[in-house]
Amino acid sequence: MAVLSLIRRWLGKPSDSHKHSPIQTFFQNKARQQGYTLSAGQAQAIAAMARETRHLLANQPTRSLYLHGPVGRGKSWLLDGFFEALPIAEKQRVHFHGFFARLHLGMFAHQAADDALGVTLDTLLAGCRVLCFDEFHVHDIGDAMLITRLFKALFERGVLVLVTSNYPPEGLLPNPLYHERFKPVIDLIAARMDVLEVNSPKDFRSLPQAHATQRFTTGHYLWPGTAAQRAALGLPATDGPAHPLAVGNRQLICRFHQARTVAFTFNDLCEQLTAVMDYLLLCEAFDHWIIDGLPPLAHCPIAVQQRFINLVDVLYDKDKHVVLIGDQPLAQALSGQAIDLARTASRLNQLQQASPQPLPDPVS
Repeated sequence: MAVLSLIRRWLGKPSDSHKHSPIQTFFQNKARQQGYTLSAGQAQAIAAMARETRHLLANQPTRSLYLHGPVGRGKSWLLDGFFEALPIAEKQRVHFHGFFARLHLGMFAHQAADDALGVTLDTLLAGCRVLCFDEFHVHDIGDAMLITRLFKALFERGVLVLVTSNYPPEGLLPNPLYHERFKPVIDLIAARMDVLEVNSPKDFRSLPQAHATQRFTTGHYLWPGTAAQRAALGLPATDGPAHPLAVGNRQLICRFHQARTVAFTFNDLCEQLTAVMDYLLLCEAFDHWIIDGLPPLAHCPIAVQQRFINLVDVLYDKDKHVVLIGDQPLAQALSGQAIDLARTASRLNQLQQASPQPLPDPVS
């Protein structure tokens, strides 16, 4: 009876003493500990996770899950919780930017192979049964064509995929010039994944307990970056000379670097031809970032806005301490046209914001 009870517990089948699966119980406890009340959309997603976990552990066919909704509604919280609670070792949690950077590099390295994608996935996902894919979005037609092949390969391999996105599938790659070419992926998602909306009237990122242990949220947004503000945080001067900085096989420009701290201007990182892989490599070397001279993004080309969005995505996902400096309030600086700026604003609004008044105490 003890063995039967244990099997029932892990497979999520109710017994007299266990009304919920371990996945559901995990989330109920996690929400209670963090002072959250689960929304209806979150509860529905958790029930789907519990169902697919039951199928996975019973070696039955699984159906992948696509969670979408506005920023700050707990999608990544659900993904991270599912990854933590899932009682298997053959799982990976990846972020859109990091995974695709490694995928591109692997395919380039295996370009002579008949199936460069397959060989690369053999390396990246060796033995993986569950892939948790956070912050999924598509704005580039090149990535769109690769995603078509990637999703087909994942489903053929029987990998259970959990995706979070700010967009419903039909909202991916909204550029009308390319959207129809992406339709096969949208149809594939509909056929092979349960699409669930995670919504709530509350932005969970606005709650203090949402980021109590995050390094990113201990950072600052300063405007207009007065001498007193800079002195209070021990920041370098604004007119620092350009220094060459080796990043992989490339050479970028920074204004200061010492130990795990680095300083750039917005121009250095976003107006130059930098890429996500540059940001990922820099994150391996530096934990404390100073980014000076944030302009009104509405005045910047879309490509520059997108680089800034990608940069913030990487810094947030890698949980880096950031001091961002602009010459106007953050909301005004972020009033650009790029469609992902809502996510960027949600993340940067978690920084401690300093008005033109001097900061009283340095941050250690």
